Amino acid sequence: NITYLDSGATTQKPQYVIDAIDEFYEHNNANPHRGAYSLSIDATNVYEGTREKIAKFINARKANEIIFSKNASESLNLIAYSYGLENLKEDDEVVLSIMEHHSNLVPWQYVTKKTGASLKYMYINDEFELSKEEIESKITDKTKIVGITHVSNVLGTINNVKEIIKYAHKKGAVVIVDASQSIPHMKIDVQDLDADFVVFSGHKMFAPLGIGVLYGKEKLLNNMNPFLMGGDMIEYVYEQDTTFAPLPNKFEAGTQNVEGVVGLGAAIDYINQVGYDNIEKIEKEVVSYARQELSKLDYLDLYMSPNEENHSSVISFNIKGVHPHDVASMLDFKGVCIRSGNHCAQPLLRYMGIDSTCRASFSIYNTKEDVDRLVDAIKFAYSKFEKFIKR
Repeated sequence: NITYLDSGATTQKPQYVIDAIDEFYEHNNANPHRGAYSLSIDATNVYEGTREKIAKFINARKANEIIFSKNASESLNLIAYSYGLENLKEDDEVVLSIMEHHSNLVPWQYVTKKTGASLKYMYINDEFELSKEEIESKITDKTKIVGITHVSNVLGTINNVKEIIKYAHKKGAVVIVDASQSIPHMKIDVQDLDADFVVFSGHKMFAPLGIGVLYGKEKLLNNMNPFLMGGDMIEYVYEQDTTFAPLPNKFEAGTQNVEGVVGLGAAIDYINQVGYDNIEKIEKEVVSYARQELSKLDYLDLYMSPNEENHSSVISFNIKGVHPHDVASMLDFKGVCIRSGNHCAQPLLRYMGIDSTCRASFSIYNTKEDVDRLVDAIKFAYSKFEKFIKR
């Protein structure tokens, strides 16, 4: 009997997804690409069929533009090592938003230090958004790579990635979009965005843990060197030299997380069956209600855009004068599951002048009753700490 409000960390899994994984292990379990026998061929068809499904799901031009990884973090590291290290040089610039998850920030610190390039940031305004002026002042002719989260995992801010990509391309930069917090909630069309790279994790969109996706434009991927090396990503191996397999195998060394791929395919089927229109309608109603009810509590600091249209399914807050970990523990006592901490976004929180927040993140299985339980639990927590708070 819990209210689960931590879908930004990982979503709960539909029975449909769980059943698909069971079905694979009961009837199709073999190593893809490895055997000439029918069971291995069946596993290969399932694995590659999911790649085709993902390509269609995000409107990629070709299935070979879809690379499987462990998660968005691994996808971002692949780009940093295979593209960044090879293409950046001294005096080049990498531009990130201050909202980036550590996974789209720490690798670029490493790469810029190794290459002599500079790392710059686009900062948020008082409404927790990136202004047009900030974007255009930071992305210049020196900018070679732009990293941008589609939706902030702390603020829920929806960034206008299409306009950022358009402007960055004018300046000759390549753009990496972190869609981890957006793809569970809204349709992603990589061709419409004209994104160069898009990454996301399956477990945030109803799929199992341990499966992620990297989309990259075919031309870019073909010109990149492999990040990991081993079985199945080679063409020919000689004693002193090796040639690599074509896309997508070039970037998928070793035995893959096939059950994760199967689960991701089922999660996409599930999302398609529900429909993004329904997902957005359900979530908008619940999140709007949460914004309304939380705003009534004058002892809360809320960190979100005042513009609902620019805000997704994440709400960060603090009880004034109370540490977020204490609040989260009290809410857990009432059966309400939220995240507390820095949410792998320390530079953002430092820029905001705080150390950590409480975060409630919503999905399609949440209801207004969940919001009521959240509010009641916050009131309970506040009642326990009120006499100790200096206001």
